[in-house]
Amino acid sequence: MTRPNLNAFDLIIFDWAGTMVDFGCCAPVQALIAAFARRGVEISDAEARVDMGQAKADHVRAILGRAPMADRWTMAVGHAPNEDDVSCLMADLGPLMTQAAQAASTLIPGALETYRALRAAGLRIASSTGYTRDMMQPVLAAAAAQGYAPDHLVCANETSAGRPSPLMVYKACTELGVRPLSRVIKVDDAEAGVAEGRNAGCFTIGLAASGNGVGLSKPDFDALDPAERSDKISASRAGLLAAGADLVIDSVADLMDAFEV
Repeated sequence: MTRPNLNAFDLIIFDWAGTMVDFGCCAPVQALIAAFARRGVEISDAEARVDMGQAKADHVRAILGRAPMADRWTMAVGHAPNEDDVSCLMADLGPLMTQAAQAASTLIPGALETYRALRAAGLRIASSTGYTRDMMQPVLAAAAAQGYAPDHLVCANETSAGRPSPLMVYKACTELGVRPLSRVIKVDDAEAGVAEGRNAGCFTIGLAASGNGVGLSKPDFDALDPAERSDKISASRAGLLAAGADLVIDSVADLMDAFEV
């Protein structure tokens, strides 16, 4: 593939967990597992990751809507899952997610260097997330302390629909005055976020190694046998391409090399 020229773009929109912070996108998974455990329901790491990238309430609905989990929930709490259960889980999830996100707010290796290079190239930088704004407050502060401060943030529930709808991208572009959408890059580690960028008409980049697709912390990722690591990245790459990514790289550290500057 011919490398696109960075001068063809005005704005880049980054996801947060698994993209710029929280290598492995581990914080949301830990919080979801803990919230379900409070109701006596076991949820696996894999089950928590299937719908990653969606707004958290939509994510919870999707988990509860799958037959194995719905059956498990009914056995544990005595009734089939409903909207009241979503509300109760979200009430628990808010503090759990905020705490987990704050603990996992270290920038992914290479994120700061990429951010600075994009600034130097004249691009504006926005961000979006499946976290609510309350959940994001400690993450924003921690990222800023490390030198990462995007121009704009759109959080879950600030548009009438979340990912894979393109509305979060539209909101950022409207408020920043950026058009057309073909001059926007969307970068995300989750398939829902890649589909969001594709649906918006952005040039969309998936991250195969650092995020939800592999789903391992940096130490665990580094400890993998090289062949197993390669297999996991390849599977993640395939999912992101199927979701509509124009380009897939391992992590944000590889982004500048993907463009002609």
